[in-house]
Amino acid sequence: MLSLYVPATGWLHRMPAGPKLAMLAVVAVAVAALPSTWVTAVVLLVPVVLYAGSGMRFGRGLSALAEATWGLRWVIVVTAAGQLLFLGLEPAVANTSRVVAALLVAGLVPVSTTVSALLDALERGLSPVTRFGVDPGRAALLLTLTITTIPVLARLAADVRDAQRARGLRPSLLRGALPLLVSALHYADDLGEGLAARGIR
Repeated sequence: MLSLYVPATGWLHRMPAGPKLAMLAVVAVAVAALPSTWVTAVVLLVPVVLYAGSGMRFGRGLSALAEATWGLRWVIVVTAAGQLLFLGLEPAVANTSRVVAALLVAGLVPVSTTVSALLDALERGLSPVTRFGVDPGRAALLLTLTITTIPVLARLAADVRDAQRARGLRPSLLRGALPLLVSALHYADDLGEGLAARGIR
């Protein structure tokens, strides 16, 4: 399983996974709940402050923020274009800023938390669902796989684009769809084999 974890010794990395998930969730929800006004665009400073002050090296924190922002570029384009088309400039800027800021804040979870710590925290948090016949371990594994697989697919898409450029081709969604699908299926097979080898079915 590919991990986005960045080793560091800062306060965010030292914070237990459970409280960290709760804190970042509250921040992300608060950011997403702001009104659709020009002033809301300032909310983009929230992830900048969090990444820069997370306890990673200052430059590494901003580098992680830049990587996360670049990974969201199509979300930014689609969200801004749709909002601009139907709602106008001010709501488009405000709503896009809220969405991007919330996603960037949420992105701090895999950057500052190991997969094992995240899995343990989710399993503990989901323990009450046992009364409904749900296995918290499997539910936590499913959530963890979801969280970690989305960035993997983004990286696979970037690899496909790089391969197209290396062959002198202009990156194209139509041309890259099949290689991306093949890469994603290979990753799914490897992940399935890894889970089966650990007795998880």
